[in-house]
Amino acid sequence: MFETIIGLEVHVQLNTQSKLFCSCPTSFNHTQNTNTCPTCLALPGALPVLNKEAVRKAGMFGTAVGATINRTSFFDRKSYFYPDSPSAYQITQLYTPVVEHGKLTIDFEDGSHKTIRINRAHIEADAGKNIHEGSISKVDLNRAGTPLLEIVSEPDMRSAEEAILYLKKLHSIVRYIDISDANMQEGSFRVDVNVSIRPKGDEKLYTRVEIKNINSFRFIQRAIELEVARQKEAWEDGTYESEIVQETRLFDQVKQETRSMRGKEEAADYRYFPEPDLLKVIVDDAMYADVCNIPELPDAKKERFVNEFGINDYNASVITAELETAHYFEEMLEQGISAKNAVTWLTVELQGRLSGGVTPSSSSISAVMLGTLVKRIEESVISGKAAKEVLDYLLENGGDIDDVIEKLGLKQVSDTGALEALIDEILHANADKVAEYKSGKDKLFGFFVGQAMKASKGSANPNTLNEILQTKLAQ
Repeated sequence: MFETIIGLEVHVQLNTQSKLFCSCPTSFNHTQNTNTCPTCLALPGALPVLNKEAVRKAGMFGTAVGATINRTSFFDRKSYFYPDSPSAYQITQLYTPVVEHGKLTIDFEDGSHKTIRINRAHIEADAGKNIHEGSISKVDLNRAGTPLLEIVSEPDMRSAEEAILYLKKLHSIVRYIDISDANMQEGSFRVDVNVSIRPKGDEKLYTRVEIKNINSFRFIQRAIELEVARQKEAWEDGTYESEIVQETRLFDQVKQETRSMRGKEEAADYRYFPEPDLLKVIVDDAMYADVCNIPELPDAKKERFVNEFGINDYNASVITAELETAHYFEEMLEQGISAKNAVTWLTVELQGRLSGGVTPSSSSISAVMLGTLVKRIEESVISGKAAKEVLDYLLENGGDIDDVIEKLGLKQVSDTGALEALIDEILHANADKVAEYKSGKDKLFGFFVGQAMKASKGSANPNTLNEILQTKLAQ
């Protein structure tokens, strides 16, 4: 039996307007190599000037994970050459990062929890981007110099499931405090996974393998599973010492394998030394007070939803997992509807109809529309069954809630006079069953309800209908 050891390094692209050491914009999808200047191209004589906003956002993250925010930190130079790194070095924080020693709690479906330690979060400049087209490789340096926050966990995770729970929670936090858009497809939330195994009960840490730059939760889970299987097979075959070496590997989603990319460098290989062109970073009292004042975090919002609205833990977790969904829910409640009904129509009815990565906030149904639809149910304008028809129609065609209700003829009849006349006709046409009901066959009440709903083509208000029927049958 083996135990899996997982540590994660997450590169979060900070959503500052300009790069880390110059005034070039960080906008995504601009024409290649247009957002550049002598500083981010590391041309001779160009000197870096630190972006204060990047430090502030890093400090906000430190507050969010209960970490130490170092009031004085330093930048270091990490030497290496890649085609997408024009300087042949990276400015980062090795020895004294701005954030250290935090923690993050992950929640399992059975209600249990686990705390994952965060070793550090340091600021560094991103590299550019290599674009491979057949036998030709191109370099786009628009991204070079974009501020990154590298968040390094301790090796506290023991399964792919735990790793994904940690990443989803981390992703949620950086979105809630608005330090990054954390778009995995655009590369603003990139994950390096460190994986090793050991026999159960062994405390030794064996050779770890790094799997580089995976850009979806599903791929990360699969990459971990494949790498763990590879290492276990090597151990059982007696080839562990020769096959499992400290290296960087890539995940090939087509071949469903991890593949060697390069040997893993040690710190000495990078020839770190203090960055000579930058002063020490000082977080003064004003900035410290600012970074300690962060927006409501997912766990706090979840707890508030449970306490304030009386919804259960599971539903609160589903709603608060994504910032946009939490805002959607709160906007629904602004329509004056019950939280219980809002939860059902958001998490069951709407989300159950969405697919292909479409979320409530990106769907054609706005929070105001869905809230209004639920309100029409609570006002007895339409039944819950009719509301589902309206929702289906809106998803397909769009439109105004009330217009669609009228168009589909789904408005409930609550006019007591009209319902009394309809019921009188049914009771008169079924006099024999009325007699049977009055002689003790109470189950026939459902028959009368069914006949009345059929006669009204489903438009009768069930509550009003039942009240009138009970009164008529008691006479």
